[in-house]
Amino acid sequence: MGKLLIIIGLTCVVLGLLIIFKVPIPLGRLPGDLSFKGEHVQVYFPIVTCLILSVVLSLLFYFFGK
Repeated sequence: MGKLLIIIGLTCVVLGLLIIFKVPIPLGRLPGDLSFKGEHVQVYFPIVTCLILSVVLSLLFYFFGK
């Protein structure tokens, strides 16, 4: 439980610093993310973004879970 809280805290600090210094984060507009625009509706499927986040989080939990 302690390691998980440390990981969450560090992640929040890093994301906070990125927001403060206005560093562009490329997640959300990657090639492979699908976007459909209709006349009255817009649908967005962040497929590649979800895959990248899944791999990164899986690796973090694997390395810190030992």
